[in-house]
Amino acid sequence: MAESLLVELLTEELPPKALSRLMEAFSHHIFEGLKDRGFLLAGSEPQPFATPRRLAVLISQVLDKQPDRVVERKGPAVAAGLDADGKPTPALLGFAKSCGMEASKLERRGGDKGEYFVYSAKQKGELLKRHLAPIVEAALKKLPVPKTMRWGDGEAQFVRPAHGVVLLHGKRVVAGTVLGLPSGNKTRGHRFLSKGMLTLKNARDYDRSLKQERVIADFEARRDMIARALDQAAHKLGAGVRWNIGRSADLIDEVNSIVEFPVVLTGSFDDAFLEVPKECLIISMQQHQKYFPVADAHGRLLPRFLFVSNMKAATPRYIIAGNERVLRARLSDARFFYDQDRKQRLDARVPRLANVVYHNKLGSQLERVQRLTKLAGEIAQLLGGDASFAERAATLAKADLLTDMVGEFPELQGIMGRYYALHDGEPAMVADAIEQQYFPRGAGAALPEHPVSLALALADRLDTLVGIFGIGLSPTGEKDPFGLRRAALGVVRMLAERGLPLDLMELLSRARAHFPAGVVAESVAQDLHGFVLERLKPYLRDQGFEPDEIDAVVSLNPTRIDQVPARMKALREFRALPEAEALAAANKRIRNILRQAGGAPGDIVNPGLLKEEAERRLADAVRDAAQAIEPLLAAARYTEALKALAGLRPAVDEFFDRVMVMVEDSAVRANRLSLLARLSDLFCNVADISRLQG
Repeated sequence: MAESLLVELLTEELPPKALSRLMEAFSHHIFEGLKDRGFLLAGSEPQPFATPRRLAVLISQVLDKQPDRVVERKGPAVAAGLDADGKPTPALLGFAKSCGMEASKLERRGGDKGEYFVYSAKQKGELLKRHLAPIVEAALKKLPVPKTMRWGDGEAQFVRPAHGVVLLHGKRVVAGTVLGLPSGNKTRGHRFLSKGMLTLKNARDYDRSLKQERVIADFEARRDMIARALDQAAHKLGAGVRWNIGRSADLIDEVNSIVEFPVVLTGSFDDAFLEVPKECLIISMQQHQKYFPVADAHGRLLPRFLFVSNMKAATPRYIIAGNERVLRARLSDARFFYDQDRKQRLDARVPRLANVVYHNKLGSQLERVQRLTKLAGEIAQLLGGDASFAERAATLAKADLLTDMVGEFPELQGIMGRYYALHDGEPAMVADAIEQQYFPRGAGAALPEHPVSLALALADRLDTLVGIFGIGLSPTGEKDPFGLRRAALGVVRMLAERGLPLDLMELLSRARAHFPAGVVAESVAQDLHGFVLERLKPYLRDQGFEPDEIDAVVSLNPTRIDQVPARMKALREFRALPEAEALAAANKRIRNILRQAGGAPGDIVNPGLLKEEAERRLADAVRDAAQAIEPLLAAARYTEALKALAGLRPAVDEFFDRVMVMVEDSAVRANRLSLLARLSDLFCNVADISRLQG
């Protein structure tokens, strides 16, 4: 008989930031465990639940008993299972013993690799109660928790102490023990708003029964409930007021993981706190208190905030007053830090960076700032920006690390540097560059806006890459403690999306030159070039390009990243031409010929050694095409260049139809290889089209 199955684990408060992952893994592993053992019908579906104090899953159409099934095990090959006299070998006897039967009763079957022995037996289905508790125990051991704990006198271990287990199949409790706890049909409602323990009469009534006890068990439904309530509360504060600012998207998930019955309330704070930069107020509310700041339609912060309570009170003013009191203390701290920090100029803090270690092999933050100052000035000159502004911004770039505000909120580095620079009377362009040195702050985030900011942002990442990579601390596997992949992607995005006419190898070499001799590896620029190109590949995939298109361009090891997007678009248009597939195949053939021949002596073709009419026509066509595309390449008109090269197809086809390359005459052979090398090089000015798939 098929019924809905409920599995619930009651615990103490689970880690909020991990709750959604725990829920999904809990549901998945239990569902798959039941599926592997044949307890699920074709239409079975899991519905996960999670609150701060429970993980649960409701699975439809779960059988009370497995269907009977045939169990088979493949044994040794007949040749290995029988000796020359046809008697069982030790290998066959051992297999038969492990199966619990005599060797003579094993089946023999034929296969692609010959005959082999098979154990086959009909196995009667077993009851759910025999398997369910072990399935749940196995699922708990697979959950993504970094550390477990013990509690009480038992040996059970989990991320938090467990207090109850529900195993309910329809209306019937499935007997079993999980984490040392016997199964039952009793759960708990809300810690304060419920009547106490709740007896579940039917598994499928789980969600509805908990709602009556003030628990919204459905994780996604609870999140939507919070978002709607925040919208309504913001609307009551005025038209255009919004709450989804700062890191609200992450915060709503975190708050959802610490409440079971969410109620959104509104608090306020003194207008005087609005004199503090809004970023300080926002991060103080969101990070420390899990509150949602609100802003008007123009983005101006309002002296109000929203928060999510886990209580529905008849008179919520006491809850609101308590939260306002706590926030007042937090904002007072922020205002104190802001006032204290402005008493000392940023440039007065710079010498103290000598006491801050950047890395024990790379020196202090002051030494790093000195490298950044030189490199940022050089890059600004290459971009046509004001080198003196770039150097000033680099000099002050890390000074805010020594402020009280950034010490309390590291996320504000750069942001506070801008505010303090403006307060000190620094030029706006310098202040903006101090903040934008950290742009982009995340995937898809905004890039630096002007040449001075771009120069400092590039210098900051290039110095990090060359320094950390150069002392042998390149990322391994998923570990990247210094954020080198993120830094490389930032370089790629700035060069590509801002169209900066800078050579990547030159930038890396310039960055390396500012380190003392012997500190970083000699080969670091070349090594990092390959590392950055590896970050370029997923970036181009995100832009919608195909893997073979990416390979065709990136395999040429481009150093002008700003030209790559245009090359990619040109290649995409080229491959849509009717000549593209044949030319790609011809280039692949050329590459194979050149590789087998050990390469060509060069790309200089001797007209006097062109014996066949077809090779003379190809040589003329290659010469004419080279002359035609040279100005197109110089103007970065890659699409037109590739379309011009498409006109080579007739001459290429005729050459391969009529001319043998690897002839006995070594001079003629070398001349033909040089012609093919020149033809291949023509296409490689844009992309290696031999890498395109059909």
